[in-house]
Amino acid sequence: MKIRRQNQTVFFKNEPKIIGHYSIVGPKEGKGNLRKYFSEINKDDDLFGQKTYEKAERVMIERALDGAIKDSNLKYDDIRLVMAGDLLNQIISSSYAARSFDIPYVGVFGACSTMVEALALSACLVDGGHFDTIACATSSHFSTAERQFRFPLELGNQRPPTSQWTVTGAGSDIVSIKGSGPKILCATFGKVTDYGINDVNNMGAAMAPAAMNTLVTHFKDTNTSPKDYDLILTGDLGKLGSEILIDLMEDKGYKLGLNYKDCGQIIFKRNQDVLMGGSGCGCSATVFNSIIMKKLLSGEYKKVLFMATGALLSTTSSQQGDTVPGIAHAVVVEGVKNE
Repeated sequence: MKIRRQNQTVFFKNEPKIIGHYSIVGPKEGKGNLRKYFSEINKDDDLFGQKTYEKAERVMIERALDGAIKDSNLKYDDIRLVMAGDLLNQIISSSYAARSFDIPYVGVFGACSTMVEALALSACLVDGGHFDTIACATSSHFSTAERQFRFPLELGNQRPPTSQWTVTGAGSDIVSIKGSGPKILCATFGKVTDYGINDVNNMGAAMAPAAMNTLVTHFKDTNTSPKDYDLILTGDLGKLGSEILIDLMEDKGYKLGLNYKDCGQIIFKRNQDVLMGGSGCGCSATVFNSIIMKKLLSGEYKKVLFMATGALLSTTSSQQGDTVPGIAHAVVVEGVKNE
């Protein structure tokens, strides 16, 4: 009998596949390194036709879900479940967006790890035969995140060198037992990890230990090493967090090579004044559902380890003087094999 679970890693035997995907971003992201790969760029402004940034974020999720469903050549009635989450209180962007679809909905929260969390949980449900097709989505918006977690932009507070730029964007995937597309082979669920970082402007340092914990666990559970993957992609550690992760992994006996990249480092150009790079749920969601999916579908990438990281803080925890715990979840996605 094939092993279905090893420690923190679940192996899928029924080949859940990503049969549709979509990415939507704002104007700043649309001027970055991946501008030709996004499904949709709102070039005019980051309000997406709405009066507030919070309502704009809902629209992004709606468009991402709609776009992914259309990309899979399915109708709304074919989707058995929507699984989505975001960064705002009570994940209101996702919940309010779900009103538009008349589909059963499950809200999930893993901070910036939410895209992979949704993919992993959807693959579990699809592989287990509980739902045949699930739509996953997540989003973030620079202006809503700054207002909630730090300071309103109107105050003009100076950003410290360790800070990152929350990506304005949303991504969606359709996970199904039917159809064709890149296969989700397994998922490694992470543990909450806290190394005592209490600076809300240094998310890379807060999340890197969780990334190390999950990555080491994944390699042990799957009996693999970094060289077994065409790409190891972290969510949004940014420049500083990625450097910390590389050092932490070396201490554990693993050397991350040229096949390691971070979404936060590649989404923006260096001259876009984003300091340590991109962050937010929309960072990993839009990068994965643009250039990475393109290369998985073309067969250029045969095996990708996609691990999104999240800082599990809130305004309440910050006001209590708490430190910032981190979490990281990972999925292995196999590219389409071209004959």
